[in-house]
Amino acid sequence: MWRTRAAAACVICRSLANSSCGIKRKSPLQNLHLVSRSVHHPYYPSARFQRPPLRISIQQFSSLNRLPLHKTKLLNVKHGYQSHRNFWLARLASRLLRVRYLILGSAVGGGYTAKKTYEQWKDMIPDLEDYKWIVPDFIWELDELVDIEKLLKALPDADDLAKLMPDFEKIGESLASLKGFLSPGSPGETAFRATDQGYDNDKQFKKVSDKEKIDQLQEELLRTQLKYQRMLERLEKENKELRKLVLQRDDKGIHQRKLKKSLIDMYSEVLDILSDYDASYNTQDHLPRVVVVGDQSAGKTSVLEMIAQARIFPRGSGEMMTRSPVKVTLSEGPHHVALFKDSSREFDLTKEEDLAALRNEIEIRMRNSVKEGCTVSTETISLSVKGPGLQRMVLVDLPGVISTVTSGMAPDTKETIFSISRAYMQNPNAIILCIQDGSVDAERSIVTDLVSQMDPQGKRTIFVLTKVDLAEKNVASPNRIQQIIEGKLFPMKALGYFAVVTGKGNSSESIESIKEYEEEFFQNSKLLKTSMLKAHQVTTKNLSLAVSDCFWKMVRESVEQQADAFKATRFNLETEWKNNYPRLRELDRNELFEKAKNEILDEVISLTQVTPKHWEEMLEKTLWERVSTHVIENIYLPAAQTANSGTFNTTVDIKLKQWTDKQLPNKAVEVAWETLQEEFSRFMTEKKGKEHDDIFDKLKQAVKEETIKRHKWNERAEDSLRVIQHNALEDRSISDKQQWDAAIHFMEETLQSRLKDTESVIEDMVGPDWKKRWLHWVGRTKEQNIRNETKNELEKLIKCNEDHPAYLANDEVTTVRKNLEARGVAVDPCLIKDTWHQIYRRYFLKSALSHCNLCRRGFYYYQRHFVDSELECNDIVLFWRIQRMLAITANTLRQQLTNTEVRRLEKNVKEVLEDFAEDNEKKVMLLTGKRVQLAEDLKKVREIQEKLEAFIEALHQEK
Repeated sequence: MWRTRAAAACVICRSLANSSCGIKRKSPLQNLHLVSRSVHHPYYPSARFQRPPLRISIQQFSSLNRLPLHKTKLLNVKHGYQSHRNFWLARLASRLLRVRYLILGSAVGGGYTAKKTYEQWKDMIPDLEDYKWIVPDFIWELDELVDIEKLLKALPDADDLAKLMPDFEKIGESLASLKGFLSPGSPGETAFRATDQGYDNDKQFKKVSDKEKIDQLQEELLRTQLKYQRMLERLEKENKELRKLVLQRDDKGIHQRKLKKSLIDMYSEVLDILSDYDASYNTQDHLPRVVVVGDQSAGKTSVLEMIAQARIFPRGSGEMMTRSPVKVTLSEGPHHVALFKDSSREFDLTKEEDLAALRNEIEIRMRNSVKEGCTVSTETISLSVKGPGLQRMVLVDLPGVISTVTSGMAPDTKETIFSISRAYMQNPNAIILCIQDGSVDAERSIVTDLVSQMDPQGKRTIFVLTKVDLAEKNVASPNRIQQIIEGKLFPMKALGYFAVVTGKGNSSESIESIKEYEEEFFQNSKLLKTSMLKAHQVTTKNLSLAVSDCFWKMVRESVEQQADAFKATRFNLETEWKNNYPRLRELDRNELFEKAKNEILDEVISLTQVTPKHWEEMLEKTLWERVSTHVIENIYLPAAQTANSGTFNTTVDIKLKQWTDKQLPNKAVEVAWETLQEEFSRFMTEKKGKEHDDIFDKLKQAVKEETIKRHKWNERAEDSLRVIQHNALEDRSISDKQQWDAAIHFMEETLQSRLKDTESVIEDMVGPDWKKRWLHWVGRTKEQNIRNETKNELEKLIKCNEDHPAYLANDEVTTVRKNLEARGVAVDPCLIKDTWHQIYRRYFLKSALSHCNLCRRGFYYYQRHFVDSELECNDIVLFWRIQRMLAITANTLRQQLTNTEVRRLEKNVKEVLEDFAEDNEKKVMLLTGKRVQLAEDLKKVREIQEKLEAFIEALHQEK
């Protein structure tokens, strides 16, 4: 049918060609469009034309490029008078046929354009293959429920459709009737010619200049771009809402499929581990990240907030707010939230109170990271921001570069900021986002010189000019802005140049209002109308798209190379471990700390295994060593100088009561705490033979010292102990001979120890005796000779009066001095008294020991209260009371130790270990050595390599 009608159309064309009255002229068929000739005359020689090749330019970073923009061209139409008037019929037929073919060509072109637009939009729609679960199952079963073949049979066939085509025979007849009507000399031909002449005259009056035409076309192009921009934003908003709905359902757990971690989150985890492994970014960490640098107050934070679509950073007017690097990981999610790496709290970025809390938390973390005496810190704060429509990337906001150190800053602030910026920018795969304030003179910029030093070729630098609205108002020559954008005013080269507006300078502005203001500004800006700026170079949206594309391009190009580098590092470290520590497990610092923690807790538990006898012996011995001097010097000796037993007992009771109330309980608690420390230290420092690992010695020592510092004895223990000691000292009843003998033995040991000490003091005073002088060939000094003569004179005095009191009278001192002077020895009275004290002390102790021997058989007289007996043994009773008090005190302290204090000590040890476990600096300081560092490197490298391989696999799957 189609061929038949096409043949009929060809007959009409030939008849029109033959009616040209014999004048040689191109037929109307030859003036038809090439597509029309090919449709109606497939055998025509030029029907097989070649389609011109598509001209594809480099895709620029613009959201406008997603829709095809048709180029508008000015058509040079030439109008003139046709001298051959006799071919009016051919011209009319040609024009009528041209209308038909224009309609047909428009239909074909429109269909092609619609198909191409459909394909582009189809590519833009996200792959929902993983979300088939959203569509109900019965949709996929429609082919079973509906008979498709019956529907096809019900549709009309090709013959019925052909009937709808136009009748070309009737069209030919109509053209023949028009031929007669428009014959030469007819009114129709005259009217047609008059109309043609009038058209030429009208074109002459409507002629406009080329400049006005260009302006009109530019305005029309701008309006078309804005129209498509709005269409694109509307469609992206709908797409974002759809993805948000899908992610919300996914988040609520409608399906049971386990969700995989997003690609950007996996990459961010790798960067977090690398920041701990190699904080200086010297050799290992060459993975891409977007490093945001700029002068102070240039608008870095505002640009980041526009990209993150939330006001998340603290602000200050002219004050340095960014005091440490902040790593921001942007990813897509159903809810607009932010959270820190080391915290589980989510901040809802749609609520103003959560935004204020987030800004406050960031400021607190920055200030805490700055060490005393510094202004900025190298410690990185890791923050993750998720939300619908966010471009996936990792950005690092660095402190703003300053030119002068102001008051309140550390002297090295400027150099520290430069070193931090260089450390991040020297990474060969880092993308440098250079922020320049457009409202200030370009010559005042500092950061551009720094960036040009780190990336002289500009292969990984993106230049951003902020505050363009202020720049357009203040700059006298708009061409200067164009020169800045094109990089002609700086020595710095860049991969791309962008101009953005980040608000009106009001910190309370919302992101949406800033977006509207930015769009409105660029719509009315002369920078776009005069083509100083391209459409893809403006707005933060286009900037975020460009940065994201560059980021992922750099990631795909470098991540596999980095994975191979870490694989080689891992092999080298494993080989080193096998050669140096073949029989040891690879325990990193945390694992070693856990092992040491268990050992320390086991040693604390060992305190409970100490026998009660051992505790009491140690406590009694130590306590007596502490109080023996006070008992002998302040209680026994003064009481022994009394005249009778009644006075002796009264003096002893008074002094014991005073001692018990003021000093004894406190001394006892101190002794108990020192005893516990000694046992604890012994268990902590005791080597366990071959199993002992000296790598834990420093940690154990630190735990011991910190625990002892924190532990305090129970304050109520002294009160109860005071009552017990007071009751023990008031008891004087010795029940049996065994206790009596024990008291005598205790007294003898004490007195002999004191006598030995006194003999040693006297020997030092008078010098060696004649045996030592002959055997060791030593002599006495002049002072020792004087003291020796004084000693001999005082001993004569004691022999003359064995009941001499403890103190020398003044006349006795004078007598001794004169006797010595008579022998030629000049002596001072103070020296005489000092020597007398030691001589009399020795004499008294020897007398007391002799009295102890006499009292061995005095228990019988003691039971009869020394009635009808000249023997008095009150000193034995005193030492028995002291001995019994020591035993009862030791028993009481032992019970407090085993029942209370050991458990409290164990609790303190656990608290110290928990505090040390949270303090990484403490662990690094206490667990050191090549073995620890090698294990740490092995763990980090393995973890990084595994995560990089998982990331690369996910990256290939996404492709």
